[in-house]
Amino acid sequence: MIKVAIIFHSRSGNTYQMAVAAAAAAVKAGAEAQLYKVPDLPSPMVLDHKAYAELNAETADVPVATLADLVAADAIMIGTPVHYGLPAPQILDFIDHSGPVAIPGDLANKVVSVFASGSMPHAGQQAAILALHNCICHWGSLIVPNGSSVEVLGLPNNGAPYGTCSVSRHEANNVHEDNLAALEYQALRLVEVATAYKIGREQTTSAIKYVDRRLLAEKFGL
Repeated sequence: MIKVAIIFHSRSGNTYQMAVAAAAAAVKAGAEAQLYKVPDLPSPMVLDHKAYAELNAETADVPVATLADLVAADAIMIGTPVHYGLPAPQILDFIDHSGPVAIPGDLANKVVSVFASGSMPHAGQQAAILALHNCICHWGSLIVPNGSSVEVLGLPNNGAPYGTCSVSRHEANNVHEDNLAALEYQALRLVEVATAYKIGREQTTSAIKYVDRRLLAEKFGL
């Protein structure tokens, strides 16, 4: 069974709502899915304090993501709100600390897909997804985008080929049903690609030699 780790940060509940939908879709596709929230920062920027407090209470039992969770997964979905056209700093901070597993190649055979939520239609959702694609390239993982070839992506509130984008309009828990339908497709595609890739890897022997961990330990203390 494919293991899917859904890594997210949320401020007003929209990205969390998307993450929950993605997890349900991954399970429906036959995978084992687990939600993980990234660690928060000491002084996060929050606009809707009421929604933020309610979200913290609702996600109190969601485990905090660790690097071991990335390594254990076959596939990873990353969900982020948009912050000045970029992924949330909490997401970037988590990725910035992924070197101990990324540099040795522990993430090189992961299948990864990204989704985002922003306040307005052109708030930077696609830019944030593409920024995370840059990070995933450094991991050496396989990026699974949405593409444009299925009907659900042509619904009025969808259309981003890079990953599902939601428009909150500064409302808490305001993900449109079109976006939830797109997330179901995105999770299904992720699971199918991860399954095919895992079968292929099990049937072949790789000639790739990743960096010697002893050298990394000596040089970086990893």
